[in-house]
Formats: sequence, structure tokens, C-alpha cells
Amino acid sequence: MATTAVTKVLLVDDHPILRTGMRALLEGTGDFRICGEAADLPGALQAMQTSRPDAVIVDIALKNGASGLDLIRRLRAADPLIPILVASMYEESLYATRALAAGAQGYITKLQAPEKIVSALRQVMEGKMSVSDELAAVLMSRAVNGKPAKLESRMGVLSNRELEVFELIGHGNTTSEIARKLKLSVKTIETHRLRIREKLHLADSAKLVREATQWVLENRPNPLEACAASESHLAPVGMHATN
Repeated sequence: MATTAVTKVLLVDDHPILRTGMRALLEGTGDFRICGEAADLPGALQAMQTSRPDAVIVDIALKNGASGLDLIRRLRAADPLIPILVASMYEESLYATRALAAGAQGYITKLQAPEKIVSALRQVMEGKMSVSDELAAVLMSRAVNGKPAKLESRMGVLSNRELEVFELIGHGNTTSEIARKLKLSVKTIETHRLRIREKLHLADSAKLVREATQWVLENRPNPLEACAASESHLAPVGMHATN
């Protein structure tokens, strides 16, 4: 009697409690096995080599200020065919198209019902794209009209690097600290700060800091919220997700 192969998954998330919940969710189906875990970019790249996963689940925000978008690009360069699913608390309208452009095949928020997370992973394993209906409409508009539908987020005007800098500012990092974390020169970070101010129409650095701090407070993922949502559904998914 033939047996179905279990899919090995590398899980990259900077919150241990969420990794534990995701492991229980996926392994509870009987179809997936977490073959490695990582909280930051170097750890993820090392785990990619040592665990040889069949698929990778990546968060947008990683430990030590690393960007999941950067990791996706590196994973795609290392293995052009590996399925990559982004599971994040960040708003889809701001990050999903960036993640897809970096090389991911799917994007789902952690507050979705667990069975939808499982379904999204199965879709990318089948070579399909897994996104919400709203994002699908944006992508369809781009394909038909040659440009994307209007995104709701004001921060959509920022480039990936500018968004990284903006978030780090919101976390209270100085220019020199941001330069060190991103391995860029102070002058380059100053240029990014200026461009962010211009794009967001902020008159001075003080207003930039206030805007960034407020944005982080409103948008920074709350791991306890995601954990609570997962715990409320883990048992039913483990029992019934067998397709």
C-alpha cells in the first residue's frame, strides 16, 4: 500500500511561541513535518542548507531587525523552485505584493483561521499562488491595465528599503543604529530618511519620528493576539484537516 510523503517545512519566525503554535497546527494534519526553525536571517539560511526543506514559511519581521523580504530574495536565489509562503501579522495591502515580487508564492495573515493557513501551504506546494480575493483583484488590475489598483496604505509609496528604515525609526533607532543593522553607511540612511519625508510630506525629522512611532504602535504585530487565535482552532484543525 503506497504511503503519502510528508512535506518538510522550514519555519522562520522571530516569536518562539508562534513557531510552536505553527508546528502543532501543521504537524497535526499528518501531512507536514517541521524540519527546521529559525528566528533571523542567518539562522534561516543555515537551516535551509542543513534541513533541506520542501517548503518555507517566512514572517515579514525577523529578529535583529532583519527583513523577511530580504530573506525571500536570498532563498529564491539559493533555490529557484522552493515554495515560499509568507505568514505575517502585517497588513496585506502594504506587504503582500512586495513579498510576491521578492519571490514568495503566497501571503496570508496569522489571524486567518488555521485551516486557511494549511490550505495556503498546500496551494503553494502545488505550484499555485495563494492570496486573498482582494489581492487577487489588485494583481488582475495590474495584468489588465498595466498598473496596480490603488492600495489603501499610505506607506505604499515607500520602497522596500525605505519601509525598513521607516519601521526602524519607529522602533526608536538612531541613524547610526539603523546603518549598523542594515549594513549601510550613515549617509545612505540619511538619504533614505530625506526621501521618506518627501514622499510622506513630513516637514522635518521630528515629524518623521512621530509618524514612524505612531505607525509602529498601530501596525506592529501582536504575537499574543495571533497565538490566541491559533489556540482557539488548533484542536479542530488537527482532527479534521485531512484533505
